[in-house]
Amino acid sequence: MSHDVRTLATDEFVAANALFAAAIHRGPTPEAQHPRVLASYSPGRALGVHEDGALVATATSFPSETLVPGGAVLPVAAVTRVGVRADHTRRGLLTAMMRAQLDDVAERGEPLATLRASEARIYGRFGYGVATRGRSVRVRADREPLRPGAPLDGSVRMLERQDVVPTLRKVHENIALRRTGGMTRTEAWWRGFVERRIDDGEHIIAALHTGRDGDDGLAVAFVGESTGGFAGRTLALTDLHAADVSATAALWRFLLSVDLVGAVQADLRPLDEPLELLLTDPRACVVTGQDDETWLRLVDVPAALAARSYGTAEPLLLAVHDPFLERNAGVYRIADGSAERVGPLGGPVHPDLECSAAALSMVYLGDRVPSELVGTGWWQVNDAAAVPRADAAFATAETPWCGTFF
Repeated sequence: MSHDVRTLATDEFVAANALFAAAIHRGPTPEAQHPRVLASYSPGRALGVHEDGALVATATSFPSETLVPGGAVLPVAAVTRVGVRADHTRRGLLTAMMRAQLDDVAERGEPLATLRASEARIYGRFGYGVATRGRSVRVRADREPLRPGAPLDGSVRMLERQDVVPTLRKVHENIALRRTGGMTRTEAWWRGFVERRIDDGEHIIAALHTGRDGDDGLAVAFVGESTGGFAGRTLALTDLHAADVSATAALWRFLLSVDLVGAVQADLRPLDEPLELLLTDPRACVVTGQDDETWLRLVDVPAALAARSYGTAEPLLLAVHDPFLERNAGVYRIADGSAERVGPLGGPVHPDLECSAAALSMVYLGDRVPSELVGTGWWQVNDAAAVPRADAAFATAETPWCGTFF
């Protein structure tokens, strides 16, 4: 079987989407929805492997931008719809696709790639690492959900169905890149994750927060399971982005005050979202889980390291091993708030610390600190005095978070 990976034509998108759906145990999209499927693909970015004329593996991506520590905005490839037909797994097809895709991303000048992993064991070998995490919460709806003194400002209003996507898309564009790890969304994202559900007739609660400087927060929720009777309904919060704590608090107060709702369930909320500090009863918020969110791949390690900022620290020499993309391998000097490659692996420049590309991704946005990864064997130490220097260099002022699933 050939492992030749080629770019798919537009008339192959429906088949590629059906293959991906089957890989995650879902049925194909109804024919009436095929125009939406076609519009959801970015031309030239869908890849596939064929055998005997049949598509047996596929992956695609769409272009986005993300904020990295220090305020730089970098192009990023959002990788999605990765699937291999069940009778063709474990034959190297996924590896071939990942290599071809990363080469393509590099040629496009996108120094980063990101994805949401269905299984945590898959993507580390391709250089992806967990770069942001989130927690799942279930918050009981109370008559007075927020405590007196909670920071509240501005107003919240519900949007009519026809106004949801155009209004929230504009608001998200204005606030998505205010937080490290945030990413922009394409028009196709909004059509696929919000507009489709509206068109399917689902009841949506979409709220807009307006503060002193204009619209600065959004929330989207759908009706989830019921524990019995009208008052036992749960709102499934799928989206909540806000420019500050005041807007966050106002949106949560609105959601928790909706009539005939017993609780709000939300997944992958920021680890540092101060919900318990906002609530009248902090025990009304129950953390039901914590999971990985952003899986990040530094496609161009020199460019990615040079783009972010670093804390004040003595110079650090870091060796990066990247057997999947050998062009990234080398020793990097991090000093004076910047980073540059100063030599090859095994050369005259002796590194203080060493890590893989995946382990570098884990600290890149600030989700982890190097000493954590040293202690757990992700990073290797040649000079123990360099560990606190690495912590200081990679330290960030905020916990990274994205808030966009795809």
